[in-house]
Amino acid sequence: MATTATRSEKLDLRLTREAKRALQQAAAASRCSVSEFALESALARADEALAERRRFGLDAVQWKAFVAALDAPPRPLPRLERLLNEPGFFDAGPRR
Repeated sequence: MATTATRSEKLDLRLTREAKRALQQAAAASRCSVSEFALESALARADEALAERRRFGLDAVQWKAFVAALDAPPRPLPRLERLLNEPGFFDAGPRR
């Protein structure tokens, strides 16, 4: 983990022997300690879990622009429309 902050807090957890073995193997495959692997993995999951709950503030002018952008009809994207209307790889059927 690329941080310069001093780690002063500790977190203990109970886990099964199999879970510990899996963490050890994953850490070894990632070439880091179990502690680093578990912390990085837990923080990544925490970011995912909290992503929908993040807040941002807007002043009145920014809010109006934001609402206008949400209410505006989508702009045409001809290349995307063409891509979505093309047959896909699996739509072509068996190759001969």
